[in-house]
This record gives sequence, structure tokens and C-alpha cells, in this order.
Amino acid sequence: MLSIGIVGLPNVGKSTLFKALTKKQVAISNYPFCTIEPNRGVVAVPDERLRQLADMLKPPKVTSTIIEFVDIAGLVKNAHQGQGLGNQFLAHIREVDAILEVVRLFADANVSHVEGKINPERDIETIKMELIMKDCQTLKKIIEEVKGKAKSGEAKAQKLFELLEKLANWLNQGNLAKEINEPQNYQDIFNQLQLLSTKPIIYIFNGTTHTPPKDKISGPWLQLDLKLEEEISELSGQELKELGLIESALDRLIKICYDTLNLVTFYTVAGGQEVRAWTIKKNAPIVVGAGKIHRDFQEKFIKAEVINWQPLLNCGSWPQAREKGLIRTEGKDYLLQDGDVIEIKI
Repeated sequence: MLSIGIVGLPNVGKSTLFKALTKKQVAISNYPFCTIEPNRGVVAVPDERLRQLADMLKPPKVTSTIIEFVDIAGLVKNAHQGQGLGNQFLAHIREVDAILEVVRLFADANVSHVEGKINPERDIETIKMELIMKDCQTLKKIIEEVKGKAKSGEAKAQKLFELLEKLANWLNQGNLAKEINEPQNYQDIFNQLQLLSTKPIIYIFNGTTHTPPKDKISGPWLQLDLKLEEEISELSGQELKELGLIESALDRLIKICYDTLNLVTFYTVAGGQEVRAWTIKKNAPIVVGAGKIHRDFQEKFIKAEVINWQPLLNCGSWPQAREKGLIRTEGKDYLLQDGDVIEIKI
């Protein structure tokens, strides 16, 4: 399951965001480290295509694709050295697919700021350096293990040692691992070590008192009033329509998380019994998608019938799409496209 970790300094709105996203009651208090063990909540990915397919086919069951959000306790300066139970919290970040970093822009005398005053640039730099320094610690241990083999003349070990040294130097200069030159050379290292500074980061600027430091970040971001978003999340669908809110900011945020991880959605209709959305990496072979549906489907895959969701919707049913010759047969090497509706043949 796709997992997004909500991180930031203490008292910036992380738990408020988590509650708004998941509509799950969690402790929200005005003191650092209110959240010790991470709260976890699963959220359905907003999908208008799924709704339209379900309205057309009227199946007994409709299943959305999902994202897990993990509310990780606040990080502080020197977290990598254990400050504020930081090592424990950094370990939780290692487990997620992407980071949702909440940066405080709101001023509130009743909610203390761990650094004393609002300064988003400083706060972003603090989190960045904690991720980098934790990665430096991880690399130092691995480099010591590889060093002996490299000195013995083992070719693979020498190559690995060289890459690790370059990466360590890059991190020590205050750079994120994912921004290193020719990152494809380091992909095996990234995958094996699960370095924190390789994670995609989406920034949420909480509040309207200050302007986000757009020139200091790379990647997607949103500026929100999370307290307001929490209140909006409690409204019913009818209440949202009455307010003219077709799509909430949180729905947009969920889609940004999805897009940031280079994911697409495909669908199955299960003979009209269930319309279901599935998540997969962009340009993945259809046989991999079959394995997500059921392990046997990947092992016994012969072919698949495929149609884009829009032509299927226009036809009104799978049999009518077949009659019009719009359903095509694809082999295991076919690359799944966003919006494909498939039926696996084994």
C-alpha cells in the first residue's frame, strides 16, 4: 500500500492535517511530541472516473484505490543525534514512500513555536539537514563495511566504495541524495539503504500570515489553512455543494501525492459485480497489474482485454463496447495506461 509520512517541526499542524485527511480523531495538543507512536489512517483516492463507471454499471461493490497517511511526531534540530526522540521518528520516515512536510506560516500566541518565531526558510532547512545527517550516519556504517573488501582488490567492492564515498561527500555538502549528478548510478544504493533524502517531498504551508519561500523548495507545494480544511472535512457532500466546493484542497493534495510518485490508475469491472481502481507505476507491464489483482493472474497470464474508460463509458456497457470492436486484446508486454479498464484471461 502507498504510504505518505506527514513530518515537520512540532506544533506546525501535522496532526490537524492528518485528522482532516482521515477524519480520524487523534490527539492534538499545544506541546511538542504530543504524537509519539505514529497515527495511521487510510484514505480513498478521489476518482471521478471510478464514480462515473460505477454509475453506469451499478455494481454491488465499488472499491477505490487508497493511500496510507502516517502522522509522524515532530522533528527538531539534532534529531539525528537523538534530540527529542528523533532517531525513533526518523526511522518511521524510512518506511514511507514519500514525505508530506508541513511548514508553519500561521502566527498564534496560544500555540508555541519550537524555535520561538515563524521562519519557514529556517524550518525547511532544519528538516532537510536532519534527513541528510541521518543518511550520513547510515552511509558511514556501510562505507566502513565495504572499505576492507575494496582494499583487497575486489572489483565490485571498489566500485561500490567509490560511489559511496562520492555520495557521502555530496551529503556532507548539505545536498539531498536524490539531487546528486547521474542518480541512476546510485539507484541500487538508494533502494537497498532506503535513504531518507531520496524520498519525494511535498510541502504544505500551513497558514496565510506569511508568504511561502517558493525559491527555496523544489517540488510540489500547497498553501492551506489546515484548521479551516479540518472544518471543511467534517461537512457532508450536500453541504459542500451548497458552499460551491466541487473539490476540496485536501482532494487536490491527495492527487498531488499520487502524481508525485509517478502512479497511474487502472480499473477492473469483474463482470459487473465490482468496479475497482488499482494503483501501479506509470508504464508498468500489464502482467504486473494482473499480479496486483491476484497472484495467480500474473503466473497464469495468457492475455488481457483492454479498453480506455472513456470509450467504455460512452458505450454504456462492456458487451456493447465489444460489439463495436473497441475492446482490444493485449499480451503480457503491453504497458498499462492511466484509465485502462482490463479483464485478465488465464
